[in-house]
Amino acid sequence: MTTTRRSSAMRIRKEISNAARVLASSKPAPLEQAISARIGAQSSLISASPVRQRVEFTVPGAPVAKGRPRFARQGAHVRTFTPEKTERYENLVKLAARQGMGTREPFAGPVRLVVHIALPIPASWSQKRQRDAADGLIGATKKPDADNVIKGVKDGMNGVVYADDSQIVDLWVSKRYGRTPCVRIEAVELNQQRA
Repeated sequence: MTTTRRSSAMRIRKEISNAARVLASSKPAPLEQAISARIGAQSSLISASPVRQRVEFTVPGAPVAKGRPRFARQGAHVRTFTPEKTERYENLVKLAARQGMGTREPFAGPVRLVVHIALPIPASWSQKRQRDAADGLIGATKKPDADNVIKGVKDGMNGVVYADDSQIVDLWVSKRYGRTPCVRIEAVELNQQRA
């Protein structure tokens, strides 16, 4: 591993531990608590199957939408590559997922995925508007799109939390503003047979 990659990995680990410390010390907004309770209740109704195993982890920092693939011509050949920003974010997701999974093998069965996206509150907003956003009174209708963030998160979890994202049978997503921008993920392996 090169010095640059090693220092980058150390910096990412430090960011994850700092974000986990901040998240553990901060209380979730009342609306966020209500949403979590509602999603938990509804997801148990939809997938009444018993749970085999579960993992929860947080990806620190502002959520990044998965970028479109880029193309570069090299002589007569065209090379496809993932944008660097997307690749860095998927690696951050993979690192957080590895820490959450510990020594466990990737889930083999069907998976329920619950994702809470917390976008940064714009600093240009007034303090009242920032408070309203943190309390969930202002909807996070700005970019990045939730589905594009989910694509990057699911790709980052491939091979770590589950073998392939085709195993996801339930997907619950919420996108809100938060004082600490991050993506909180809960993955549950359901006690169901594979097709």
